[in-house]
Amino acid sequence: MTTNRNVASNYGPFIATRTPVSRRRFLQGTGVALSLPLLDAMLPRFARGAESSSPMAPGAKPRRMFAICNNLGLLPDQFFPKEGGRDYKMSPYLKHLEGHRKDFTVFSGVSHPSVDGGHPADICFLTCAPHPASSSFRNTISLDQLMAERIGNQTRFPSITLAVNTRARSLSCTSTGVAIPPEDKASDVFKQLFLQGTEAEVQTKIRDIDTGRSILDTVAGDVKDLERTLSNRDKERLDQYFSSVRDLESRLKVTRGWEQKPKPVVKAPVPVDPNSPAQFTERVRVMFDLARLAFETDSTRLITLLLSSVTTPVVELPDFAIKDGYHDLSHHGNSPDKLAQLRAIEEWHIKLLAKLYTDLKGVREGDEALFDRTMVLYGSQFGSAASHVCTNMPVIFGGGGFKHGQHLAFDTEKNYPLPNLFVSMLHRMGIQDDRFASSTGTMRGLEMT
Repeated sequence: MTTNRNVASNYGPFIATRTPVSRRRFLQGTGVALSLPLLDAMLPRFARGAESSSPMAPGAKPRRMFAICNNLGLLPDQFFPKEGGRDYKMSPYLKHLEGHRKDFTVFSGVSHPSVDGGHPADICFLTCAPHPASSSFRNTISLDQLMAERIGNQTRFPSITLAVNTRARSLSCTSTGVAIPPEDKASDVFKQLFLQGTEAEVQTKIRDIDTGRSILDTVAGDVKDLERTLSNRDKERLDQYFSSVRDLESRLKVTRGWEQKPKPVVKAPVPVDPNSPAQFTERVRVMFDLARLAFETDSTRLITLLLSSVTTPVVELPDFAIKDGYHDLSHHGNSPDKLAQLRAIEEWHIKLLAKLYTDLKGVREGDEALFDRTMVLYGSQFGSAASHVCTNMPVIFGGGGFKHGQHLAFDTEKNYPLPNLFVSMLHRMGIQDDRFASSTGTMRGLEMT
């Protein structure tokens, strides 16, 4: 293992002809190693030459976000209203939300600029990263994780990433674009949220956290020798990297505090996870109930849920016999039989969303309903799954302290940027960033209460 002195001795003056630093170089300390970020000094010299030179205060009333993506979309003619404004006539699907008409906004003519590629675009629903099907694609930070960086330390769990019928895809990405693996069993998440470990288990967890803190402290000290050998640009990158390390250390301190606090006590039993992926609607309902309970106990304020319709087999419905697989139905070819089956499934999506609204309204938080302080974003990366287009995305945005009760109808050919809604959502959370991804401002026509 290489010591810090040996690491430093391998470097000479920063000139273009020197041997690049190995990307496998590590900082060593107390028996552990931390890999370095990619620096200019690690690139071949020719590659280097080609490059161009308010968060919510603790104790305030919490605001929350629940983002849901159905990755096979909805039939446009059944979802979108024909009129815009506040006096629009409910579409066939939206009639299931009639009782909540004043509490949500439906959008048409919106999409993520340059996000294309069909099925791969579901992982960009909250990141807006362009061209997800390209070979050089790299994802970016998701909306929930940006929020978690600012307010996540105010709850036991900074965020929760969920999925139905997949463990391979999620809506959440870190600041470096790395996908966060989702939890697909509501019972496992429930236990993490509400079942207290034994005293021995708690102390073991605290020791694990303390070990992590000591590693960070050691590595932060080792960087001084390395900095003397780097260019100003590499020093800036390394400083950013270690800023993130220091941020992680702060999060570990917060985590240590939460480990010593008792978890919330709830009367609800541990949820029963449906055994079969075909029990799709029941799996969704269980996840919706879990999200409500997590918000009600203020265990987290940020939840994402990917409904993987693509990997769902023949769906079992209580009131309609489905014969074909969900994905196959999305490529219906205008077959009346397949369209009827698909409509039955998609109506259940909206029925479940209506129940979620009702359940959130049924929980009081001071003088307000939980729904009034929870932004519920429901939509899809697909404008049409049948043709694999990612424009004119179906989006419903409810609750959260906005003036709803309208259909914001934008140009269905030249779409309005949906990332503008994400900026409005950041502002509602008390995060005053002016941009997110490809946004051009806040969402036009949507006002806060």
